[in-house]
Amino acid sequence: MKFSFKNDYSEGCHPQILESLLRNNLDQQAGYGEDDYSKKAKDLIKAKIENQDAEIYFVSGGTQANLIVISSILRPYQCVISASTGHILNNETGAIEATGHKILSIEKENGKLCPEDIIPVLESHQNVPHQVMPKLVYISNSTELGTIYTKKELENLSKFCKENNLYLFMDGARLGHALTSETNDLALKDIAELTDIFYLGGTKNGALLGEVIIITGNDLRPDFTFNIKQKGALLAKGRLLGIQFLELMKDDLYFDLARNANQQAMKIKKALSERGVLFLSDTSTNQIFPILSNKIIEVLSEKFEFYIWKKIDENLSAIRLITSWNTQNEPVEEFIKTFNSEL
Repeated sequence: MKFSFKNDYSEGCHPQILESLLRNNLDQQAGYGEDDYSKKAKDLIKAKIENQDAEIYFVSGGTQANLIVISSILRPYQCVISASTGHILNNETGAIEATGHKILSIEKENGKLCPEDIIPVLESHQNVPHQVMPKLVYISNSTELGTIYTKKELENLSKFCKENNLYLFMDGARLGHALTSETNDLALKDIAELTDIFYLGGTKNGALLGEVIIITGNDLRPDFTFNIKQKGALLAKGRLLGIQFLELMKDDLYFDLARNANQQAMKIKKALSERGVLFLSDTSTNQIFPILSNKIIEVLSEKFEFYIWKKIDENLSAIRLITSWNTQNEPVEEFIKTFNSEL
């Protein structure tokens, strides 16, 4: 049986979550997120972001979170600005466009946006009212290339968005991995202060399913729950999400799991770097993109599953390796051993 480095949701969920779901299974609770577990989880999250006024909603997945947030925020004639690597552009089957909102794409090799990238987009959309109105900047942390925003970068972007009347929305499907990266200097509190809305992803970090949408922007709050219901995301048995995030948030299990995934990925990165391997992007999270010969990739494919991310030339390709919350030393060491045997 092959070991998979394809994604960070190959596993089930952390045993502590299953135990809590079973232990509390027969406890009758209110529906639609009004259960005691969801309320306690929300209180924990508010404490961690140091914002008691934030509004918090649980939904089942990342695409659903992006769809709900963007369709709630924007008017029909407004659009989204995103890096070309953004998940909403490449991996959501046109979900955003299906709600009537155009996505303006910016080519970025590192997956991150800065004010200088956005200025030309704003300048090229001045033909009012004949063009769509740029209104929301979508970013991911970590990005689809495993890179992360520094505090200074996010501060600059947040300031620019405020000055230009733009909302700033952070896709946090892998926010746990960004915040526990060895090169990170952002705190969860900073994310809450510098964005208008963001979410914490559980699906890719120890939960069976689930993301937590966190709204800090005051003008984004009215009627948000109506859109959740209309889009089919208001889970009747909301306790299923509340219990999971209560377990993940208490005692910082969420961050411990993300940290393990990062550390395992860095073991592979270090070992390959020492043998002269180059990488498509310089990452310190659980996603790495080594550039290898097609011959070595073929041999590695016999024991491990991963994606061929980008063809470099006739002989070289970049692959994507993703470690999960449950990745252990054994498959990591075996991957390194197999790689070394082919050099």
